Amino acid sequence: MKTTSTPRTATTSTRRTASHANTLPAKTLPGRRPRRGRIIASALAYLITFVILLPLLWIMLLSFQTNENILAHPFSLSDLSLANYRQALETLDLMVMYKNTLILAVFSVTIGLVISYMAAFALTRMVFRSGRRGVQNATRYYLLAGLAVPVYILLFPVYRLDIALGLFGTHAALILPYIAVSIPFNILLLTGFLREFPEEIEQAAVIDGVGLWSMAWKVVFPLMRPVVATLAILNVIYVWNEFPFAVTLINKPELTTVSLGISQFQGVYSVNYGAMMASATLVLVPQLIIYAVFQRQVISGMTAGAIR
Repeated sequence: MKTTSTPRTATTSTRRTASHANTLPAKTLPGRRPRRGRIIASALAYLITFVILLPLLWIMLLSFQTNENILAHPFSLSDLSLANYRQALETLDLMVMYKNTLILAVFSVTIGLVISYMAAFALTRMVFRSGRRGVQNATRYYLLAGLAVPVYILLFPVYRLDIALGLFGTHAALILPYIAVSIPFNILLLTGFLREFPEEIEQAAVIDGVGLWSMAWKVVFPLMRPVVATLAILNVIYVWNEFPFAVTLINKPELTTVSLGISQFQGVYSVNYGAMMASATLVLVPQLIIYAVFQRQVISGMTAGAIR
């Protein structure tokens, strides 16, 4: 009898435990909280994406409306036409604008990245003769301080320098400021990556007899492609959208940039909003395509120094 009563008691207790588990509140069941967290995170991500895309979608909607309709009914979906795009294409010489912007982007981004990389390599991987890091840190902080300087403060000094050097109204008048403005942010990302760069790779290269120049450009630089690609994309987008320097230092129609061409639809007493929105759309679409194609490189480059 004792041998048969023990299994029954165990079976009864097991059933009670199972029934008690089934009656537990839903919030205490495993897996519910992580699932709710993912749902909330996804909802916030979609909400932020919608908030970011809403102005872009609105600009595209306004580009198909007349000037009167934009002022009276900006959210209306009636009377949509391509007249604004025809006017923008007839008024703006897009090929010249794209060519000038491409020239500025290629020269300023290339030279700026080379200078920034050489400075970042010297500040993080080399030792000065004094043997102290204070000089290197002070130089790094001095270069990073450029991030706190607004562009509008630099307009007048740069304008006077271009006049004195005879560069006003040329491509060089914009290339040099673009290089100077890009260096602080480039050094910020490059130094952050190089500080986490494994020293064992450089030590192995030194044992193999690699010189300093080859060390910088043949050993370290190829491993920094994610960061370099990210900086190149961000700098190109900056040059593409830059307006204060362009409107101040360019006085020739044949040197008009993409961002400067949009302002041609704004007069002294009137503004052609429809054509302006159409031209803005023509400027935004290439940027969105570039970012959509290289978004993985941008994300990996921005997080490369943090995950190493």
